[in-house]
Amino acid sequence: MAAACGRVFGKVGRSLAEVPVTRRTGTVSYLVGTGSAQVSRRAYGTGGPGFRSRLVSGAAGGSGLLGCAVLLGGGLGLYQTVKFWVQQHQHLAQEEVQAVGGGLKLVLYQYKTCPFCSKVRAFLDYHGLPYDIVEVNPVMRQELKWSTYRKVPILMVNGQVQLNDSSVIISSIKTQLISKDKTMSEIINCYPEMKSVNENGKEVTEYNNKYWLMLSEDETTQVYPEKGMQKEEMKWRRWADDWLVHLISPNVYRTTGEALASFDYIVREGKFSTFEGFFAKYVGAAAMFIISKRLKNRHNLQDDVRQDLYKAVNDWVAAIGKKRKFMGGNQPNLADLAVFGVLRVMEGLQAFDDMMENTKVKHWYRRMERATLNHEGRQ
Repeated sequence: MAAACGRVFGKVGRSLAEVPVTRRTGTVSYLVGTGSAQVSRRAYGTGGPGFRSRLVSGAAGGSGLLGCAVLLGGGLGLYQTVKFWVQQHQHLAQEEVQAVGGGLKLVLYQYKTCPFCSKVRAFLDYHGLPYDIVEVNPVMRQELKWSTYRKVPILMVNGQVQLNDSSVIISSIKTQLISKDKTMSEIINCYPEMKSVNENGKEVTEYNNKYWLMLSEDETTQVYPEKGMQKEEMKWRRWADDWLVHLISPNVYRTTGEALASFDYIVREGKFSTFEGFFAKYVGAAAMFIISKRLKNRHNLQDDVRQDLYKAVNDWVAAIGKKRKFMGGNQPNLADLAVFGVLRVMEGLQAFDDMMENTKVKHWYRRMERATLNHEGRQ
């Protein structure tokens, strides 16, 4: 309707501008000619100096009042047209977001430099799922005071369902994207919590089935068309959690210089107060340098922990092979996204540069980078 009004005003303006007028005022013609007349040309697409001069003459002559009214009306029509266009595109954009996210409103509670949080972001980004981020202060963790589960990542779905553990989050959301008839509450019941006490006397929480997608037989065949694909994906997702992630800290805190550089990055990207940031950078770096040595012994790593990182990454590349772009084939699967998410937290640090230079991971990594940035898994 607004567009139609604009066209009507345009026709009236053109017919009025063609009426001969003999009286002109030079000063007024100059002001209108550099302002209103140019706007009218853009609005109606009529162009040409002839039309502009006739319109200026009409505005400056005996029909000046009526001409100004026409200009005002045309401007109003243009405004309504633009407003209507913007509203329509906003509505379409909102519908697109809702369609992409399956109607899910997602809020991720995270530390940016946490490899498990990075896994979740890689998955959400690849699938083009919109989500909000709440950066948690790693010292006070006030952002999680509402939750009895105090670790990150946590993903809140529609403000009602809380998903804990990075692998549970990924499996749950992936299941929902495929089996749209299942509710998130139904899906999360398939990943029950199991609490136990480890060898150090500390209570730990584990989740059953967390590497499984809860799909029907037909859906499973569609997602994993070749024999062995599902087991391979699960194997390497578990490998990323149980082995690869434990190589990160010993490598990024390998020396005192690397520890300081790592904490400088953590403080810069994280949510710290000035005092907390200073304390974390220097005291935290020293502490993690010492802890990294204990982690090296706990996981039976070599004295040169870089060699374990190189071997792990090259084992991953060898498992993909030369005939596949990704472990998932032509598109990344959940194992690709998990490994990429873990390795990505080292970007900007010496360990990452050494890994890229001394292993065969570079081409796969850059393909994964493009796939997540371009949301290539968007449905």
